[in-house]
Amino acid sequence: MSFTFKQFHISDNHTAMKVGTDGVLLGAWARGGLRILDIGTGTGLIALMMAQRFPSAVIDAIEIDKDAFEDARLNFLNSTFKDRITIVNSSLQNFQPYNPDREKGVYDAIVCNPPYFINSFKNPLQQRTTARHTDSLSHQELIFHSKRLLKENGTLSIIIPYDNKNILEAEATFNNLSINKIVNIKTKYSKPIKRCLMEFGKGNTTRCEIEEQVLNDAEEKRTAWYHHLTQDFYIK
Repeated sequence: MSFTFKQFHISDNHTAMKVGTDGVLLGAWARGGLRILDIGTGTGLIALMMAQRFPSAVIDAIEIDKDAFEDARLNFLNSTFKDRITIVNSSLQNFQPYNPDREKGVYDAIVCNPPYFINSFKNPLQQRTTARHTDSLSHQELIFHSKRLLKENGTLSIIIPYDNKNILEAEATFNNLSINKIVNIKTKYSKPIKRCLMEFGKGNTTRCEIEEQVLNDAEEKRTAWYHHLTQDFYIK
């Protein structure tokens, strides 16, 4: 399949995890900076969105799955942002970024739509298991290595199922990362919270901003919040 956004095109012929709402939400919401890392880039959607939103940014995208890596590589090459995005076929655990100034941290911002199923039934398709389950990247590893790679006052932005929120909060606290922002998301006003956008910071913060948002109204149209967040990307 393929998806055309306002400033770039996504093909996902090989990757197990296709373009979805979670990636669009995170790419439109996450804080950026001059140097950005996208962990588990998949099709490259979030990296491309960050490149569009932050014209001065240089972006590294890592992807452990070779087929997804190839999809993302081609999507980057076919975009107007190709000179600002570098893709690496690597796990987060083994990733060592270029750091010419030998700073303690490298990135102003890290974004990740992480694997999220914990101790659940595994999909027989190994690609999909790698993309969706935490076996290849646990929440603990995500927080630990993000802290390793972030500059002082850098941020990690993620989107996860609401049921996993407490686990990420606990890992962040253990690793001395602050919780800066949380957006609890419902698909409709009448539905329970399904997803959670979270921003963690390497610097200290005195308070956490928490809000609740809804994606679609009773007529299945995007709410004002969702429309405003994504209007620079969706064609319709």
